[in-house]
Amino acid sequence: MAGIFAFVLGVLVLLATPGPTNTLLAASGASVGLVRSLRLVPFELAGYLISILTIGLLIGPALWNRPWTAIAVRVAVALYLVLLGLRLWRGRNAIDGETRVGPGTVFLTTLLNPKAAIFALVIIPMQDAQWPLYILAFAAMMCAMSVTWMGAGAFFGRDYAQRHGGQVIDRIGAVAIAGFAGLVLWPVLGTIAAA
Repeated sequence: MAGIFAFVLGVLVLLATPGPTNTLLAASGASVGLVRSLRLVPFELAGYLISILTIGLLIGPALWNRPWTAIAVRVAVALYLVLLGLRLWRGRNAIDGETRVGPGTVFLTTLLNPKAAIFALVIIPMQDAQWPLYILAFAAMMCAMSVTWMGAGAFFGRDYAQRHGGQVIDRIGAVAIAGFAGLVLWPVLGTIAAA
C-alpha cells in the first residue's frame, strides 16, 4: 500500500509542478477559456505516453548512464523550449486573435518534457508486472491535473488579459518557458565547467 501511495503522491506532485506543458495549458486557458482548451488534453496524454513508454521500456536507465547522451538530450530539449518561448513571445495569431498554443505544440512540448523521464525511470514501476495499471492511473491523474491547469489559467488569466491585454499572458508564459530551458541546461553547464 505504501508503494501505491508513493506512486500517487509522486505523480500528483510532479504534475502539479510548473513546467513547459503546464505553462502552455494555463496560457491556453487564459486565452481561450477552459472549454476550448480541453482539446489539448489528448495531445498532452499522447506525448507523455509515447515518451514514458519509450524511455521506460526501450531506452531505460542506459540513456542517463552515458553522459554524452544525457547532455545531447538536455541541449535538444532546451533548444526546443527556447524556440517555443520565442514563438509564444511573438504573441497572438493575427488571423483569429487566439494564442499560438495548439495541439501540435502541446504534443511536442510534452514529448520532450523532462518530467517524462522522471515518471519512466523513478515514479512508474515499469519493472512491475502490473505496470499497465500504473500507466492507466497516471493517465487519469494527468487528465485531471491538465484540466486544473487550464482552469487556473482561465480563472486567473482571463480577467487579467481583458484588463491588460492578452499579449501579457503570452509573454509571461514565454519567460517561464525560457526559465525552464535554463533549468534543463543547468546540469550541462555544470558538467562543462567541471571538465
